[in-house]
Amino acid sequence: MSHLRSSGRWARGLVALTVTAASTLAAITAVAGPAGAAGHPKPAAAAQAEPGGACTSADLGTRHPYIKSSEVTPTITHFKGWYVTAGSTGTQTVNTSVQTTISVSVGLTGNVEGSFAVETLGKVGASLGLNVQVSYTSTSSTSTSVTWNFGSPGYYGLYKGTKKVTGTYGSLNCNRVQQGDGSWALKWTAGPDTGSYTTFTTLEEGAVRCEDKVPANSIMAKAQGLLDCGSASATAQHPAGPVPSAKADRAKQDADSAATAARAAQGMKATQAARPAALNCQPAVYRIEVPGKPLNWSAPLLANDGVRLRESNFFSAHLDNWRLCNVTENNGVIEASLWNWGNGGCATIPANIANQEQAYLTTASCGEDDLQRFYIYRDVPGSSKIGVQNKYTGSMLGHDRYADGELIRQYSSGRQDGTGTYALTAV
Repeated sequence: MSHLRSSGRWARGLVALTVTAASTLAAITAVAGPAGAAGHPKPAAAAQAEPGGACTSADLGTRHPYIKSSEVTPTITHFKGWYVTAGSTGTQTVNTSVQTTISVSVGLTGNVEGSFAVETLGKVGASLGLNVQVSYTSTSSTSTSVTWNFGSPGYYGLYKGTKKVTGTYGSLNCNRVQQGDGSWALKWTAGPDTGSYTTFTTLEEGAVRCEDKVPANSIMAKAQGLLDCGSASATAQHPAGPVPSAKADRAKQDADSAATAARAAQGMKATQAARPAALNCQPAVYRIEVPGKPLNWSAPLLANDGVRLRESNFFSAHLDNWRLCNVTENNGVIEASLWNWGNGGCATIPANIANQEQAYLTTASCGEDDLQRFYIYRDVPGSSKIGVQNKYTGSMLGHDRYADGELIRQYSSGRQDGTGTYALTAV
């Protein structure tokens, strides 16, 4: 996630955040009209979240996945070449070696965390007509046995395998869209965040010989390919038992090399420190409020605390005042850093818990870090209502209950009851 830039230049079309608070109020945070009335209309159901479909202001703080691409690849997870002589037919149990390990994951977290990931994998299975894993699991990373009844002598490949399913997804977010007649409406649109997923189908096991006729592009065909049928090892006479398979060994080595490279890349990314950034903040100052309610986002005084719902008063010390910094706009979606006037920090999801559902929002020293960047989805002009999404995690911001001192947290699909919709109000 290294696409962040800190130029701070206004996009030419960004009329919603002008130099004066008055014009900003007119474009983004004017007194709520009919579309931004206090209270939350019933959110659109997940099944209705389709590109171009209507949504409501309560949906501004939610998102739903759509599948952009899918690839199904027969994959052997365990394999062993085995020679059966005339005197060794019948049922045998053979220990197979690991060829590859498949783990279910969605997005950056490396696992399946939250309702958005589950919904994503559910849509993958539905779109392909396959029964895929929709919760975190993985194929075995240790050798396992296959028990098989060998009816005739020959050179066999004992295997366990599955269909590995990979691809990319995008998210549908509720945002304002200008119609052809110049009017505005709330629609489900493709949000800027995308990611990749991995899952797999039910495991199968079996035995295959070189002379067997098997369906093309099947798990069995993949196992047959590992037999290296044209090699001297495959055609030579052997005593009963394991047969060396150079092709299978190469496949295992390739998988191990790829895994090592992936771990190295991940480690390099984790050790890259965020560089200090010079923020270009707009002069307008805002409160991020619960619509129609007195509580709003207030930054913490203590470093290990989080952003909480508080009521503004004389003692707020500007902790409830926020500025939008390094602002850009793309397809009607604002991207910005949220700088707090009271403690001088930028809103962020802590890196050590960023992969967790309901991780809390806090502030930290401002830097070029996508954990400190947020997408802002807006209601139609005349309403101050917004939804806020973290750029790095893709999760929406919301609160579990309306109460003084309640933490602001991230929810992968947002708060479906509308409590992730806030009002950006100029002060």
